Amino acid sequence: MQLADHQAQVISHSETPWASITFAGTRHLLALVFAGDTAVEAGERFIAALPEHEFMIPGQLVADATVVEAEHRLFPSPRLSATCELLLLEEG
Repeated sequence: MQLADHQAQVISHSETPWASITFAGTRHLLALVFAGDTAVEAGERFIAALPEHEFMIPGQLVADATVVEAEHRLFPSPRLSATCELLLLEEG
């Protein structure tokens, strides 16, 4: 939420286990909505910053963070919907 300037509303979140030969973790899918002019501007900055953001989550490493879908709407009011996917690996 800090990366989104506290302007996003989480619409949904799902988590699924993920593993490779050497790593274990979880894949997260988040749907966010930014409603209003100020929030949409924050959402655009969020989309630009997410892939390179350095997350600090104790015990976890964010291996990948991407926006897989984004949709702007102007009427009846400005709104940006974004779906993000994050891959978190267990540090150990």
